[in-house]
Amino acid sequence: MYSYDNRVVITLDAGGTNFVFGAMQANKFIIDPITMPSNAADLDKCLQTMVTGFQQVIDRLEAKPVAISFAFPGPADYPNGIIGGYLPNFPSFRDGVALGPYLEYKFGLPVFINNDGDLFAYGEALGGALPEVNARLEKLGSAKRYRNLLGYTFGTGFGIGMVIDGRLNRGDNSCVETFCLRHKKMPEVIVEEGVAVRAVKRVYGELSGDKNHTLEPKDICEIADGKREGDAEAAKRAFAELGEIAGDAMATAVTLTDSLIVIGGGITAARKYIMPALLGELRAKMHTVGGEELDRVQMKVYDLDDDEEFRLFAKGDQQALKVYGTDRYVAYDPQKRIGVTISKLGASKAISVGAYAFALSQLDAAANKA
Repeated sequence: MYSYDNRVVITLDAGGTNFVFGAMQANKFIIDPITMPSNAADLDKCLQTMVTGFQQVIDRLEAKPVAISFAFPGPADYPNGIIGGYLPNFPSFRDGVALGPYLEYKFGLPVFINNDGDLFAYGEALGGALPEVNARLEKLGSAKRYRNLLGYTFGTGFGIGMVIDGRLNRGDNSCVETFCLRHKKMPEVIVEEGVAVRAVKRVYGELSGDKNHTLEPKDICEIADGKREGDAEAAKRAFAELGEIAGDAMATAVTLTDSLIVIGGGITAARKYIMPALLGELRAKMHTVGGEELDRVQMKVYDLDDDEEFRLFAKGDQQALKVYGTDRYVAYDPQKRIGVTISKLGASKAISVGAYAFALSQLDAAANKA
């Protein structure tokens, strides 16, 4: 969708440390990114940085942009462009900032702001994992197709986005979140404490006995790979625990959405240490009071990045089912199944594709109503 659209949308990757400004046309960036310090703790400086960055993008464009569209981390009143609430990376916004109306006033353009997890999922649903999986299914001769997607981002936080039948679900309060679910091993603690960057660092410190280390997840992954000195077993277990805690939260969500799952973020570079535990949680068993065993997730869960598992995922369990009282048969596949895959776009690109598509979809919807 929008892969051949000539309209230009200005984008922003809003991080607590840096802002990265860009512009997209036909789902592709058309200028080199402009990076500036976000000044997240100082509202005046932060807003001025936004204005300066967006203006520099506009000055580089040959075509007039039709909108500004970007992601912001954390809860907000996104439909009205108001940022506020629990924002660890943007403390100056906590009391509420009418950011969308402010930027519309400054630039005379429609402004669309969404949660970064939402736009990640939307980008993957429109131009990433979802169409790729369906194309692979078609190539293998499978009639199965998917329309729903849960997108998760692993990074400084634990983000989520939900796309249902091609539409982004922002909820009634633009507050579809996962960070505040329960931590499997510490039920009174939020799950984000077990999945974010800080979790890998903390668990490695605890397991290695080096709680004062200054290592980042990339360093810890190199230790696990044997490319750097350190406690390799503790490094592997730190990523495995992240997978276990994340998988527990995902099992709850995907039971309600019955969808594919796509994961993005830099930590996924440690996929080989994360995924076995994550898939183990999704494939875990539960019991009734009477002792009957059943699957925690009622759909069979496949690793879609494993070629053999994808082949089985595409095959399913199709069989011929006789229509009662006739000589007719119908095709029947009783296997309910979903899959998990790592983002092929990368989180930043997926968020930008989502931002681009969301802006154009809103403009088109408004035009159709007129």
